[in-house]
Amino acid sequence: MNVRRLIPTTAVTGAVVLGLTALSACSTSDAADGGDGDKLKVTASFYPMQFLTERIGGEHVAVTSLTKPGVEPHDLELTPRQIGSISESDYVLYLKGIQPAVDDAIKQSGVKNTVDAATLTTLENHGSEVSGHDHGHEGEEKHADEHADEHADEHGHEEEAPEAPEEHSEGDGHNHGEEGGADPHIWLDPVKYAEVAKGVGKSLEKADPDHAADYKKNTDALVAELGELNTAYETGLKNTSTTTFITTHSAFGYLAERYGLTQQGIAGIDPEAEPSPARIQEIHTIAEKEKATTVFFETLASDRTAKTLAKDTGLKTGVLDPLEGITDKSQGADYIEVMESNLAALRKALGAK
Repeated sequence: MNVRRLIPTTAVTGAVVLGLTALSACSTSDAADGGDGDKLKVTASFYPMQFLTERIGGEHVAVTSLTKPGVEPHDLELTPRQIGSISESDYVLYLKGIQPAVDDAIKQSGVKNTVDAATLTTLENHGSEVSGHDHGHEGEEKHADEHADEHADEHGHEEEAPEAPEEHSEGDGHNHGEEGGADPHIWLDPVKYAEVAKGVGKSLEKADPDHAADYKKNTDALVAELGELNTAYETGLKNTSTTTFITTHSAFGYLAERYGLTQQGIAGIDPEAEPSPARIQEIHTIAEKEKATTVFFETLASDRTAKTLAKDTGLKTGVLDPLEGITDKSQGADYIEVMESNLAALRKALGAK
C-alpha cells in the first residue's frame, strides 16, 4: 500500500464525456461486431465494474477486467498491452478516482462508449468516522435515473461537448474517504450500486441497440436482486447491541450511513498502516463506550494492523470485505455472496438479535 491512494480528482461527481478522437461514421451496432465474434468487447476497470457488465451484458458481451484477482486495485499499474486493449474496446466502464493509471489511459483511448460509474449516482464525503444519519437519500434514486438518462444520451452522439465541471475548492478530490474528498466506495451500498446498474444498463442499450431488450431484462433482474440484498441488510441490522464497528479500511461509509451504523477507521486510507499509540488508545476508549467487539480487516491486505490493535485492546478480529476483487480467499464467489458474508460478519460483531 502506498501514497498513491491519495489521488486528487476534479469534478468526480460531474458527467464525463470522453471521446478525444471522434470515431467517424462507425455506428454503435457496427461496434458490437468487432473483437470477440458478435460480442461487444467490454473493458471493466476492477471487480465491481466487471460484475455489473457481466451480469447486465450476459451472453452479448466479452468482458475483460484491467485488475486481476488478488491485485490491490488502487495501486494498479497498466502494461502497454492493457493500455492498447482499452483503445480496442467497444465499451469501457470505470470508476474515476479509484485508479489513476486507468483514468489516464481512458482519457487517451478515444473509446466512444465510455462510462464513469461515479456519474450514475451521488457521491458524498466520509471521514474515518462515519455515522449513519440521514443525509437526504430520499429522492436520490430518482435523481440517479434522470442523470443516467442524460449520461446515456450524451454517449449516444459523437463529439458532444462535456458539461462544465462543478466548482471545487482547492485540494478537493479523491481522498479515499478522508474528510474533504468524495468517497468512491459506492458499490458497498446496494441501493447506490443499483442506481449505477440502471445507468450501465441504459448505456449498454445505446452502445448495442440490437440487444437492448436483453440488457434491460438483465438490468431489471440485477436491480431486483440488489433490492433483496438491501432488504436483508435493513432487516438483519435493525436490532443490534451496538451500532459501531471498527475497520482497518475506511471503505464502508455508504454502508454505515445506509443502515444506521458508525464506522470507526483505524488509520484512514491505508488498511496496512500501523495505528499511532494515541489512535489505539482512542479506539480502545470508543470500543468500551460503544461496546464494539471486533476489528475488521480485508482480504486483499495484511491482517497485521487488525491483530495489533485487537491484542492491545482485547477485541476480536474478523473479515469485512470491501469487494475490490474476488480471490480464493473471498467469502463467496461473487458480489452478492460476499455481501451476504459481510452481513453475517456485521450481525455477529454488532450483536444482532
